[in-house]
Amino acid sequence: MKLNLKNLSQLPAPVERPAYQASSTTQGIVHIGVGGFHRAHQAFYTDRLMNRGEGLDWAICGAGLRAEDRKARDDLAGQDYLFTLVELADTPDTEVRVIAAITGMLLAEDDPQALIAKLADPATRIVSLTITEGAYCIDDSSGEFMAHLPLIQHDLVHPDAPRSVFGFLCAALARRRAAGVAPFTVMSCDNLPHNGAVARKALLAFAALGEDQALHDWIAANVSFPNAMVDRITPMTSNAHRLALHDQHGIDDAWPVVCEPFVQWVLEDKFSNGRPAWEKVGVQFTDDVTPYEAMKIKLLNGSHLALTYLGTLAGHEFVHETMNDPLIVDYIRQYMDLDVTPQLASVPGIDLSDYKATLIQRFSNQKIADQLQRVCSDGSSKFPKFTVPTIDRLIADGKPLDRAALVVAAWALYLQQPADVRAYTIVDPRADFCRELVSDDAKLTERLLGVEEIFGKTIAQSTEFAAAFERQLRNLRTLGVQGTLHALRGNGR
Repeated sequence: MKLNLKNLSQLPAPVERPAYQASSTTQGIVHIGVGGFHRAHQAFYTDRLMNRGEGLDWAICGAGLRAEDRKARDDLAGQDYLFTLVELADTPDTEVRVIAAITGMLLAEDDPQALIAKLADPATRIVSLTITEGAYCIDDSSGEFMAHLPLIQHDLVHPDAPRSVFGFLCAALARRRAAGVAPFTVMSCDNLPHNGAVARKALLAFAALGEDQALHDWIAANVSFPNAMVDRITPMTSNAHRLALHDQHGIDDAWPVVCEPFVQWVLEDKFSNGRPAWEKVGVQFTDDVTPYEAMKIKLLNGSHLALTYLGTLAGHEFVHETMNDPLIVDYIRQYMDLDVTPQLASVPGIDLSDYKATLIQRFSNQKIADQLQRVCSDGSSKFPKFTVPTIDRLIADGKPLDRAALVVAAWALYLQQPADVRAYTIVDPRADFCRELVSDDAKLTERLLGVEEIFGKTIAQSTEFAAAFERQLRNLRTLGVQGTLHALRGNGR
């Protein structure tokens, strides 16, 4: 049965359906970057609220700025913007639910003025983002906005035909200011530290490059950028997922989303133009998201990187296969307990021991079948955010470095794509640059660790870390993953 509004009432009983009519909602959010995570997280929470009969004026209009977004728009439009969310776990109480919180989607390349008009519409009170870490155009080594990028330069020359997220936001905010309309909140849902502050810095830096300095000042004074900690493992939707949904529930969905049952959203309550009552459906509002953010990024994302390259080098395809290896699980537990946890402040309402145990369970979820390639992707952008801060602190505190150095060594060997490992594709916007760093063993350590936009200055200047990195890289090459982990556990480093 094709998923659409006409067939909604005919879906089988186990499938949860919206308790509201999409036609009774109005759009209050524009979300830029509609993908699996947005649909399993922000759209999921908004749908939950609407199912209570509340928040019906907060429906979501998707927006795509890339050519690749066309297929997503076409798939959703072909089924009245409905999609199925399928929770995957080994327990029987998982949910299959049709979500109707997204009610339209605009493509920038079709009509940039239509998107600007939508953003400038007074009904749009939140603009949310999942645009990936690198799209904020902040140089990780200097912290500066990369104004030289061609996309940014284009928008500065053609402010009425923008292509970047910052060009669109500034164009819309300029219209709102001129019309005396209150600004929208810019709400980042990307997985990076202080994501709201990063969005604010990038947007203000872009605005400062334009001719209207008063717009920069108005944004700085009036637009809110709440920080958020977001969490839900959401693997890429595969043909197997679509077929399973069809075979088990009779639903023909062109783009379902699959995810784990666990979901978390901690959000600073700093909105300039209203917000949905998401706290009624599980969102935790706070004045300061920092401790939650540090916990999640250092423990979950840092541990994900720690296992993903090792798992790939060991010949695995999925995260859960990697977690079936007791040596890797033991290594991840020690990394979390000995290297990361001592660096964390107390997190209100969270027992860190329970949180870490939950992470091991989540990584081990057999049904989610999370692809290592997905977690491996964009390493050059992930290391500065998820791993380098932990290493810098270990160096500063004079702590053992070998466990953390193994994460970097595994990435280096992964970039070399050893011939005796099952074939894989390196997914990274800077893949060629990264491969070049490890293409010659002569001065590899100096060349790789000296890249400040990835590893900063502290690592480059640490002879102790360089020695630990070389030791672990040598072990991986001579002993393999299993032998390296045995040696690491044996020497107690």
